[in-house]
Amino acid sequence: MSRIHCSRCLRPEGHCLCPLIPSLDSHTRVLLLQHPSEVSHALNTARLAALGLRNAELRVGEVFDDLPSLLNQPGYQARLLFPGDEAQPLAAYAGRANDLPLLLVVPDGTWRKARKLLHVNPALAALPRVTLAEASPSRYRLRKAPGPGALSTLEAVVQALEVLEAPASFEALLRPFDALIEGQIAAMGQETYERNHLR
Repeated sequence: MSRIHCSRCLRPEGHCLCPLIPSLDSHTRVLLLQHPSEVSHALNTARLAALGLRNAELRVGEVFDDLPSLLNQPGYQARLLFPGDEAQPLAAYAGRANDLPLLLVVPDGTWRKARKLLHVNPALAALPRVTLAEASPSRYRLRKAPGPGALSTLEAVVQALEVLEAPASFEALLRPFDALIEGQIAAMGQETYERNHLR
Protein backbone atom coordinates (compact mmCIF):
# COMPACT_ATOMS: atom_id res chain seq x y z
CA MET A 1 0.00 0.00 0.00
CA SER A 2 1.45 3.37 -0.96
CA ARG A 3 2.00 5.97 1.75
CA ILE A 4 -0.17 9.08 1.90
CA HIS A 5 1.78 12.19 0.96
CA CYS A 6 1.21 15.84 1.89
CA SER A 7 -0.20 17.58 -1.18
CA ARG A 8 1.82 20.74 -0.44
CA CYS A 9 5.39 19.66 0.41
CA LEU A 10 4.95 16.19 -1.23
CA ARG A 11 6.57 14.45 1.74
CA PRO A 12 5.04 11.32 3.34
CA GLU A 13 2.31 12.45 5.74
CA GLY A 14 4.25 11.45 8.86
CA HIS A 15 7.23 13.48 7.69
CA CYS A 16 5.41 16.61 6.46
CA LEU A 17 7.69 19.65 6.47
CA CYS A 18 4.98 22.33 6.19
CA PRO A 19 5.22 23.46 9.85
CA LEU A 20 8.91 24.31 9.22
CA ILE A 21 8.38 26.20 5.95
CA PRO A 22 8.33 29.99 6.44
CA SER A 23 6.44 32.55 4.38
CA LEU A 24 8.98 35.25 3.55
CA ASP A 25 8.73 38.41 1.48
CA SER A 26 11.43 39.50 -0.97
CA HIS A 27 11.87 42.38 -3.40
CA THR A 28 13.59 39.92 -5.73
CA ARG A 29 11.22 37.64 -7.65
CA VAL A 30 12.48 34.05 -7.94
CA LEU A 31 11.50 31.89 -10.92
CA LEU A 32 12.51 28.25 -10.46
CA LEU A 33 12.59 26.13 -13.62
CA GLN A 34 12.70 22.53 -12.49
CA HIS A 35 13.75 19.65 -14.70
CA PRO A 36 11.08 16.88 -14.42
CA SER A 37 13.67 14.41 -13.07
CA GLU A 38 13.92 16.49 -9.86
CA VAL A 39 10.22 16.33 -8.92
CA SER A 40 10.43 12.95 -7.18
CA HIS A 41 13.83 13.67 -5.58
CA ALA A 42 13.69 13.19 -1.81
CA LEU A 43 14.96 16.70 -1.09
CA ASN A 44 13.28 18.65 -3.95
CA THR A 45 14.78 21.89 -2.60
CA ALA A 46 13.36 24.03 -5.42
CA ARG A 47 9.87 23.22 -4.14
CA LEU A 48 10.92 24.21 -0.61
CA ALA A 49 12.17 27.54 -1.96
CA ALA A 50 8.93 28.18 -3.87
CA LEU A 51 6.79 27.33 -0.84
CA GLY A 52 8.84 29.47 1.54
CA LEU A 53 8.96 32.64 -0.59
CA ARG A 54 5.83 34.63 -1.36
CA ASN A 55 7.45 36.21 -4.44
CA ALA A 56 8.49 32.94 -6.08
CA GLU A 57 7.13 30.62 -8.76
CA LEU A 58 8.03 27.03 -9.59
CA ARG A 59 7.58 25.65 -13.10
CA VAL A 60 8.34 22.04 -14.03
CA GLY A 61 9.29 21.05 -17.57
CA GLU A 62 12.02 20.78 -20.15
CA VAL A 63 10.80 23.14 -22.89
CA PHE A 64 8.94 26.19 -21.57
CA ASP A 65 6.73 27.55 -24.38
CA ASP A 66 5.60 30.51 -22.26
CA LEU A 67 9.16 31.53 -21.38
CA PRO A 68 8.96 35.01 -23.00
CA SER A 69 6.02 35.99 -20.77
CA LEU A 70 7.67 34.40 -17.72
CA LEU A 71 10.88 36.38 -18.29
CA ASN A 72 9.30 39.71 -19.20
CA GLN A 73 7.49 40.47 -15.97
CA PRO A 74 6.70 44.18 -15.49
CA GLY A 75 8.79 45.85 -12.81
CA TYR A 76 11.64 43.34 -12.90
CA GLN A 77 14.88 42.76 -14.81
CA ALA A 78 15.54 39.07 -15.54
CA ARG A 79 18.91 37.50 -14.71
CA LEU A 80 19.94 33.83 -14.87
CA LEU A 81 21.65 32.43 -11.78
CA PHE A 82 24.17 30.22 -13.53
CA PRO A 83 27.96 30.31 -13.91
CA GLY A 84 29.55 31.46 -17.14
CA ASP A 85 32.44 33.54 -18.46
CA GLU A 86 30.26 36.65 -18.69
CA ALA A 87 28.46 36.10 -15.36
CA GLN A 88 28.45 39.11 -13.05
CA PRO A 89 28.74 38.69 -9.28
CA LEU A 90 25.38 39.24 -7.63
CA ALA A 91 26.97 41.79 -5.30
CA ALA A 92 27.06 44.17 -8.29
CA TYR A 93 23.25 44.42 -8.01
CA ALA A 94 23.08 44.83 -4.24
CA GLY A 95 21.91 48.15 -2.88
CA ARG A 96 21.03 49.73 -6.23
CA ALA A 97 18.00 51.63 -4.99
CA ASN A 98 17.08 53.16 -8.36
CA ASP A 99 17.26 49.94 -10.37
CA LEU A 100 14.40 47.52 -10.97
CA PRO A 101 14.54 44.50 -8.67
CA LEU A 102 15.76 41.25 -10.20
CA LEU A 103 13.70 38.41 -11.53
CA LEU A 104 16.18 35.72 -10.54
CA VAL A 105 15.79 32.73 -12.86
CA VAL A 106 17.12 29.54 -11.28
CA PRO A 107 17.39 26.26 -13.24
CA ASP A 108 16.91 23.25 -10.96
CA GLY A 109 18.52 19.93 -11.82
CA THR A 110 21.89 18.22 -11.96
CA TRP A 111 24.51 20.31 -13.79
CA ARG A 112 23.90 18.19 -16.89
CA LYS A 113 20.12 18.63 -16.73
CA ALA A 114 20.42 22.35 -15.98
CA ARG A 115 22.65 22.80 -19.04
CA LYS A 116 20.08 20.90 -21.08
CA LEU A 117 17.35 23.32 -19.91
CA LEU A 118 19.50 26.17 -21.25
CA HIS A 119 20.17 24.32 -24.50
CA VAL A 120 16.51 23.61 -25.29
CA ASN A 121 15.31 27.07 -24.17
CA PRO A 122 17.41 29.59 -26.13
CA ALA A 123 15.69 32.57 -24.45
CA LEU A 124 16.97 31.22 -21.13
CA ALA A 125 20.53 30.81 -22.40
CA ALA A 126 20.41 34.38 -23.79
CA LEU A 127 19.71 35.99 -20.40
CA PRO A 128 22.50 37.96 -18.69
CA ARG A 129 24.03 35.69 -16.06
CA VAL A 130 24.76 36.32 -12.40
CA THR A 131 26.72 34.20 -9.98
CA LEU A 132 27.57 33.89 -6.30
CA ALA A 133 31.14 35.16 -6.13
CA GLU A 134 31.91 33.44 -2.83
CA ALA A 135 29.40 30.75 -1.99
CA SER A 136 29.38 29.39 1.57
CA PRO A 137 29.93 25.62 1.81
CA SER A 138 26.87 23.43 1.24
CA ARG A 139 25.00 22.03 4.24
CA TYR A 140 23.94 19.04 2.11
CA ARG A 141 26.00 16.45 3.98
CA LEU A 142 24.58 13.44 2.12
CA ARG A 143 25.92 14.21 -1.32
CA LYS A 144 29.41 14.62 -2.60
CA ALA A 145 29.51 18.04 -4.23
CA PRO A 146 30.65 17.98 -7.88
CA GLY A 147 33.03 20.84 -7.11
CA PRO A 148 33.76 23.67 -4.69
CA GLY A 149 30.89 26.11 -4.40
CA ALA A 150 28.29 23.54 -5.51
CA LEU A 151 25.03 24.14 -3.66
CA SER A 152 21.53 22.76 -3.61
CA THR A 153 19.01 24.99 -5.41
CA LEU A 154 17.54 26.14 -2.09
CA GLU A 155 20.95 27.07 -0.67
CA ALA A 156 21.81 29.01 -3.84
CA VAL A 157 18.53 30.95 -3.63
CA VAL A 158 19.08 31.76 0.08
CA GLN A 159 22.64 32.95 -0.51
CA ALA A 160 21.61 34.99 -3.56
CA LEU A 161 18.80 36.73 -1.66
CA GLU A 162 21.07 37.47 1.28
CA VAL A 163 23.50 39.20 -1.09
CA LEU A 164 20.79 41.14 -2.94
CA GLU A 165 18.67 42.09 0.07
CA ALA A 166 21.18 42.49 2.91
CA PRO A 167 20.75 42.89 5.82
CA ALA A 168 17.54 40.80 5.49
CA SER A 169 17.97 37.15 6.49
CA PHE A 170 16.51 34.22 4.55
CA GLU A 171 18.04 31.59 6.84
CA ALA A 172 14.54 30.40 7.86
CA LEU A 173 14.16 28.86 4.38
CA LEU A 174 16.81 26.30 5.36
CA ARG A 175 14.89 24.93 8.37
CA PRO A 176 12.96 22.26 6.42
CA PHE A 177 16.14 21.45 4.43
CA ASP A 178 18.15 20.85 7.63
CA ALA A 179 15.30 18.76 9.08
CA LEU A 180 15.18 16.62 5.93
CA ILE A 181 18.88 15.90 6.11
CA GLU A 182 18.76 15.12 9.83
CA GLY A 183 15.83 12.78 9.14
CA GLN A 184 17.72 10.96 6.40
CA ILE A 185 20.80 10.57 8.63
CA ALA A 186 18.59 9.23 11.45
CA ALA A 187 16.92 6.76 9.06
CA MET A 188 20.23 5.35 7.81
CA GLY A 189 21.80 5.29 11.29
CA GLN A 190 24.78 7.28 12.52
CA GLU A 191 27.25 4.45 11.86
CA THR A 192 26.22 4.09 8.19
CA TYR A 193 26.29 7.88 7.78
CA GLU A 194 29.81 8.14 9.23
CA ARG A 195 31.07 5.21 7.17
CA ASN A 196 29.67 6.45 3.84
CA HIS A 197 29.63 10.24 4.15
CA LEU A 198 32.36 11.37 6.56
CA ARG A 199 35.36 9.91 4.79
